Amino acid sequence: MSDRSARIWDLPVRLFHWSLALVVAFQFFSGNVGGNLMRWHMLGGYTILVLVLFRLAWGVGGSTTARFSSFLAGPRAALAFARRLLSRAPAPYAGHNPLGGWMVVALLVALALQAGSGLFANDDIATEGPLAALVSKATSDRLTAVHHWTHKGLLALIALHLGAVLYHWRVKKENLVGAMFTGVKRLPAELAQESAALRFASPWRALALLVVAALLVWLLVSKTFLKL
Repeated sequence: MSDRSARIWDLPVRLFHWSLALVVAFQFFSGNVGGNLMRWHMLGGYTILVLVLFRLAWGVGGSTTARFSSFLAGPRAALAFARRLLSRAPAPYAGHNPLGGWMVVALLVALALQAGSGLFANDDIATEGPLAALVSKATSDRLTAVHHWTHKGLLALIALHLGAVLYHWRVKKENLVGAMFTGVKRLPAELAQESAALRFASPWRALALLVVAALLVWLLVSKTFLKL
């Protein structure tokens, strides 16, 4: 059967994906340069926290393909897909495949740990996270070390993610990047027909969740929560 186009990714997921990619790239750059860019580096960290909180909420109350329940598979399913992926057989999925789903979780955890530890970190010179004063210097130093080491783990995950995207493009002939721009995937006709049953949540719900996430992060970094 021939392939057909099917709408898979909603606008909130796509905006989240590319916004996060841009902010993370800036964070690596500003963190390495330091100096006057550290103020922007901290703002970038707050932005990552907002995006991660939003994605967690959207993973529960968002569109079908955005929900964790739709793409988090057990070990057997993940291993079965890995074997299929390494064979010559096509391995199309409407949304995240079993391995890609766990990559989403791994990246969210790493980003939350990276940005969260940065709130308490210090550089022993002039810059410290907004919550560094709430812990001892020794604790701040330990969290600074976590911040630096998580950076390396995050780089490894990003490299693995990009490698998987390239593999799907070159070997499996799946344009995952294009789909994340347009929201549309080319799928086998039967799978595309099944995808017609996907439900897409309102963008207004996404905007409301984003505002709530931003408010929570503001309450955290401004230490307003201490006065509540």
